[in-house]
Amino acid sequence: MAYYIGVDIGTSGTKSLLIDEAGSIIAESSAEYGLSMPKPLWTEQNPEDWWQAVKKTIQGVMKASKVKKGDVKSIGLSGQMHGSVFLNKAGKVIRPALLWNDQRTVAECEEITRRAGGREALIEMVANPALTGFTAPKLLWLRNHEPKNYAALKHLLLPKDDVRRRLTGEFATDASDASGMLLLDVKNRTWSKELLSKLEIDPSILATVYESEQVTGTLLPEVAIELGLTPECTVVGGAGDCAAGAVGNGIVKQGILTASLGTSGVMFCHSDSPQYDTQGRLHTFCHAVHGKWHMMGVTLSAAGSLQWFVNNLCTELLKKKGVDPYQVINEEAEKVAAGSEGLFFLPYLAGERTPHADPNARGCFIGLTNKHSRGHMARSVMEGVAFSLRESLAILGQLDVPVKEIRVSGGGAKSPLWKQILADAFGQKACTINAEQGPAYGVALLAAVGDGAYKNIEEACKATIRVTDRVPPKKTSQKKYDEAFPVYQELYTSLKSSFAKISQL
Repeated sequence: MAYYIGVDIGTSGTKSLLIDEAGSIIAESSAEYGLSMPKPLWTEQNPEDWWQAVKKTIQGVMKASKVKKGDVKSIGLSGQMHGSVFLNKAGKVIRPALLWNDQRTVAECEEITRRAGGREALIEMVANPALTGFTAPKLLWLRNHEPKNYAALKHLLLPKDDVRRRLTGEFATDASDASGMLLLDVKNRTWSKELLSKLEIDPSILATVYESEQVTGTLLPEVAIELGLTPECTVVGGAGDCAAGAVGNGIVKQGILTASLGTSGVMFCHSDSPQYDTQGRLHTFCHAVHGKWHMMGVTLSAAGSLQWFVNNLCTELLKKKGVDPYQVINEEAEKVAAGSEGLFFLPYLAGERTPHADPNARGCFIGLTNKHSRGHMARSVMEGVAFSLRESLAILGQLDVPVKEIRVSGGGAKSPLWKQILADAFGQKACTINAEQGPAYGVALLAAVGDGAYKNIEEACKATIRVTDRVPPKKTSQKKYDEAFPVYQELYTSLKSSFAKISQL
């Protein structure tokens, strides 16, 4: 029996799981770590924390499973997208990595757009506009603000690819994750020579691009010993967490979408050919499916908004032993009617990506009265995130993207209430599948494909993934949300200029 490991290097922690050839999960392990915020809207992490977590979790699944080390044939890597790991000639990390939700690069985004010849020209080159979360602006920020560090720069890697380097010694990435750097010719799945030239970036600092199931290397002997594996164990390209999560949810053909409620929220759809939103509201990236693409909209603070609410406004619940604060606030929110009696929440705690691309946007509760309770506030957070994802769904509708089924995933989708809110807000059934591990499961399947256990990822998903639950929308709640959604959209428009002024205070 052959076994495969999937590793997801997330923002708040790393998860590893071990599957067999049939896709059954044998063991899983997770480890958490923190992030630093040196200034408001700046976020950084120490890449060493990822590496220690990866080692701990792989060792954890090997110990729990008692599988023979020689039977583990391949590893797939998934990770938070857009993050920047800056390495010097000796392969040492130069400074903490800037993360996907870091918003310091407004000026650099303007510089990229200007150098590219305008927004339309940039989208023509790399399929997307310049956004603060992407990697290229972070590289220019290093050049503009830390010239000594930039002078020492030899390699630029994404989070999961820095882990790959430590595992195999190879500087490699995959097309899906590379798409989010704003340096890839997404249509042709290779680095954009044209944009690199305009930005005066040396292409030698970038990793070799592979497809997601392709083998990028094998474990270094000393690393294999430390992990309890063999040097023959391969590491495949893997995928950025969004594409990996989509694979883990079986989103490998047109008509099926996934709405993910992780720290960020993602509305993701498969595409057989590169489709573009000419306004740049949705991202067009390479998919983890060989030779395919996807479109997605991103809410920067999805389950992260609820986590913020619990950590900062429900502190007494956190102090109670034996009490799950999320269960308590879900129970309180469930007692509140759809629409939270006129209370709205804008989930812009880290700025916003889709559809506004506005790093100055701020989170808000709007409509508070003395009637509103903690339950109202908790429900309005869930509804605000649902509305934000609905904006992406609406754009997909404008682009005539077929939507036959919506699958929900991520930590937030474990809440029956939140899943019902999504169904009501979308006006469609919210489906869940038999595998809940998302990105880690997706890249474990890619590892199996790379080892030859399946012909391709479509075959792997068909054999292992099935829908287990469908939550239909409630007509009364759906009607309420249909009435409230335009109001939600108006709130950002009304506050946009104020957000810009607030950011200067």
